[in-house]
Amino acid sequence: MRMTSRWVAGIVLLLAIVALAAWFGLATRSTDAMPGTLAGIDGAPPEIVNQVERGQYLARAADCVACHTAEGGKAFAGGRTFTLPFGTLYSTNITADSTTGIGTWSDDEFVRAVREGVGREGHLYPAMPYTSYTGMSRADVLAIKAYLFSLPPVAQPRRANGIGFPFNQRWGLHLWDVVFFRRQSYVPVAAQDTQWNRGAYLTTALGHCGECHTPRNLGFAMSSARFLAGAEIEGWVAPNLTQDGKSGLGDWSVAQLEQYLSRGHAPGRSSASGPMAEVISNSLQYLSGSDIASMATYLRAVPAQSEGSEGAVSLHAPREVRVANGLPIAPPPGTDSGARLFAGDCAGCHLWNGHGRQSDYADLLGTRSVNDPTARSVIQVILQGTHLTVGSRQETMPPFANRYSDTEVAELANYLIGLFGTNQGRATAEQVARQRGM
Repeated sequence: MRMTSRWVAGIVLLLAIVALAAWFGLATRSTDAMPGTLAGIDGAPPEIVNQVERGQYLARAADCVACHTAEGGKAFAGGRTFTLPFGTLYSTNITADSTTGIGTWSDDEFVRAVREGVGREGHLYPAMPYTSYTGMSRADVLAIKAYLFSLPPVAQPRRANGIGFPFNQRWGLHLWDVVFFRRQSYVPVAAQDTQWNRGAYLTTALGHCGECHTPRNLGFAMSSARFLAGAEIEGWVAPNLTQDGKSGLGDWSVAQLEQYLSRGHAPGRSSASGPMAEVISNSLQYLSGSDIASMATYLRAVPAQSEGSEGAVSLHAPREVRVANGLPIAPPPGTDSGARLFAGDCAGCHLWNGHGRQSDYADLLGTRSVNDPTARSVIQVILQGTHLTVGSRQETMPPFANRYSDTEVAELANYLIGLFGTNQGRATAEQVARQRGM
């Protein structure tokens, strides 16, 4: 009787969530037709004619390897852990292994999973970004399949998800799709040129940037009204990508965006860390110059949105830190502990003037992270470190989670913000403890 009551309560809760979402109009349902090609907007660059090579390019643009590869595991064999509010998910094996992978999947099955979120086991959890991939053309999806099937199959059984009732009921995902999922290929905007449309396709469909950079609504779906307005993922800031002048890309030039997207660093703006460093390393560095330019062109035209978790960041022109005898002349007040930690472990690479030694990737002066008074990404970098690979160049900062206490991390973060940013840091030991546990 107790188990029956729990089932009933869970079903009622799930239905209530769906009904509430529908009541507030947080998404729309659509069964629009999905064309196979997009008149030159989709596909790989024209010089890549081989189907497998086209698929490799598109798989990189879609960053498939990031989610379907466990740390230290074989590429595309699955097993990466995703800790979500309702439980733990493990990514699936998408190699061509006939038993544990997708080796026996038909073209239609693969396309349906990628663009509609329905696999052989039923509806997929939207941790798989089919809500964005739905914009891809069928031709692009099948090119990716051709590439995956060209690779050596890997026999690696999937791990069972750790999700409790009622969220482990896949029929409930169908209800989620009814409310939150709009099934439709990318539709070129007639008022925009080919470059803008190509950039929009790469950014919204293949690159699925909105999955990280868009706030979530009550049903954990992307909020269409706040698209690309900034969010937080795994403790890291996924910044506002709209043209908002205070917290977004309003004063970035197209050249700066191109440099950041292709190299992971734009002087005086930002250096890619955490999940974004993975995106640069696995995906964006491999795109053609024309595709990077298209993405930058699109992003420079996204209407300003001031909403989102990134609203606390206030960006200004970088200022110079005056240095004498190797030390800052006017350091932030009341930061003796932070200064001591910086002197001991940070100044060797980042220097007291924030310009970085040997690599511009170590620049701190005026960057986005040190202008966030909550210090979210600064804390994450201190705790977890970061790694970026672009071509033969590797940029690495080691983690300090095991060396610093929560109080020390907060003091160091606040010192960095006060010295190199334009705000006063508000990080606390309690905040660091929360982020340490993410």
